[in-house]
Amino acid sequence: MPLTMNKDVFITCAVTGSGSTQDRSPHVPRSPAQIADSAIEAAKAGAAVVHCHVRDPETGTPSRDLAYYREVTDRIRDAEVDVVLNLTAGMGGDIVFGSTDAPLPTREGTDMVGAAERVAHIAECLPEICTLDCGTMNFAEADYVMTNTPGMLRAMGQMMTDLGVKPEIEAFDTGHLWFAKELVKEGVLDSPALVQLCMGVPWGAPDDLNTFMAMVNNVPDDWTFSAFALGRNQMAYVAASVLAGGNVRVGLEDNLWLDKGVLATNAQLVERAVGIIEAMGAKVIGPAQVRTNLGLTKQAPK
Repeated sequence: MPLTMNKDVFITCAVTGSGSTQDRSPHVPRSPAQIADSAIEAAKAGAAVVHCHVRDPETGTPSRDLAYYREVTDRIRDAEVDVVLNLTAGMGGDIVFGSTDAPLPTREGTDMVGAAERVAHIAECLPEICTLDCGTMNFAEADYVMTNTPGMLRAMGQMMTDLGVKPEIEAFDTGHLWFAKELVKEGVLDSPALVQLCMGVPWGAPDDLNTFMAMVNNVPDDWTFSAFALGRNQMAYVAASVLAGGNVRVGLEDNLWLDKGVLATNAQLVERAVGIIEAMGAKVIGPAQVRTNLGLTKQAPK
């Protein structure tokens, strides 16, 4: 296939995530103030989009607390730097089974709620973008399943569309792209869609280049895509995604390290990505251009 490099690239910074990284680096933000400050610093470093989860400020564990989301979004919106706000809607679909001999009842850590509750903070905060994890998958741990049924995704996707918030389809494997195209065909999601290719997440799509290009080749030509890989391959995928015609995502949700033995901040990861993109001869675009390209509308929260 011909090389179609993207010359106008936007960077998404995934600020904190919901993984158990809170005790592995002092730079992983926990409180709403820390998350917002880290997002603002990432925006100053060149991120046009910030993707935010929230955590319990005391324990660092993932949370769906509306008050935390509202504080994060208010702080970011009140900052002197402009940035496109992207909130996760991936929480609330977690099943942790018992042992292989006794899988039921489910264990501590299970968090299964309905579509309206999973999207409640989106309706409350009205970000420009929110994520839609477009499938169910085994997700690293032995007995944990990230659960997103077709019915749940149709319901959540329609709510997002009705709210005027653009879903960022998170595709962890090729089947997730297949279903995303079905959601567009059904009119649940608007076209052209926005998709994030999530590479190297056990046990989704591995981050080898053959698999990556299979994912890229399954994205419709008029859609906008971005991509990332976990850990040591995060920066390699900055280059890979730009070369394949996409945009990039970096941040502490996916990788804690700047160099071997050197823990990163979100701003440092964004700065490194900016350097790679510009060294390739491409331009890093800002939030205003992203809004124009994606047809985003800034909304006032309730």
